[in-house]
Amino acid sequence: MKTVLVTGGCGFIGSHLVRYLLSEKDLSVINLDALTYAGNPDNLVDIEDNPRYRFIRGDICNGETVAYALKTAQYVIHCAAETHVDRSITGSAAFIQTNIVGTHVLLEEARNAKIERLVHVSTDEVYGSLTTDEPAFTEDNLILPNSPYSASKASSDLLVRSYVETYGFPGLITRCSNNYGPFQFPEKFLPVMIMNALAKNPMPVYGDGMNVRDWLYVGDHCRAIAMVLEKGVVGEVYNIGGDSEQHNINMAKLIVKKMGRDESLITFVEDRLGHDRRYAINAEKIKRDIGWVPRMSFEDGIELTVDWYRNNREWIERIQSGEYQGCLD
Repeated sequence: MKTVLVTGGCGFIGSHLVRYLLSEKDLSVINLDALTYAGNPDNLVDIEDNPRYRFIRGDICNGETVAYALKTAQYVIHCAAETHVDRSITGSAAFIQTNIVGTHVLLEEARNAKIERLVHVSTDEVYGSLTTDEPAFTEDNLILPNSPYSASKASSDLLVRSYVETYGFPGLITRCSNNYGPFQFPEKFLPVMIMNALAKNPMPVYGDGMNVRDWLYVGDHCRAIAMVLEKGVVGEVYNIGGDSEQHNINMAKLIVKKMGRDESLITFVEDRLGHDRRYAINAEKIKRDIGWVPRMSFEDGIELTVDWYRNNREWIERIQSGEYQGCLD
């Protein structure tokens, strides 16, 4: 049985990926996570005793830690990253350190360990912003990041590409649209909307609310990543999208309706600096070359997500109180 190292496996996407690999693939999983504020061990309590699962607390910027984690691994899926745009605007240093320096350390140690494959999980935000009428991003679009976060992810993408071209490193890149689903840390748009609606608190929407995002259910994303690991061509980039473009204001109104609240909760706030107007993903390449298509409809995915937050108040309360971090020490 082969082993895959998942970096950032206690985060939102990472925890879903760890669980998916253990349940759907004949693999052992090592989870390397520094357990920063967004790394939540509560996300994986259901699999922590699985004999094919091993957790290592450590920072990908530490070469010795990464080398140790790679000792028995043949594959790597690199999810570890600082990801919140607002945080990158007020303090970019952590993004440079984790997303660029950490990726470089990981690539160096993975090359030394002669890893068979590494999938680098990136974002559609590296492409920049689209106008209303422009076609969706393809893998051939120029990289034009507009925030410190997206610039740090674009830099890490270029590092992976450089290792493929220079060293023949077995790297692949995926770029996904906005993920949603259970266990998402409540700094992202959808859990903020849901949790504020639950508490009957104001639901803040940036600017005029007409920013557009393509929404991808996290389970579909994890399945796509696993398929790229198995079938992707080294050196290639694969866009992963949900075919579900929505205006932010419509998402807020949808949550209000599903939560049985009044639209008066929706509050427009000053727009974010450098706020990209529209993201849209053309995922024809991964559909054609690998055979992946999203299975979760937008309607069903939103229903499932809202129900999960509604039924997991303890998880929410532990996040809000910071209690979940008590098991980090």
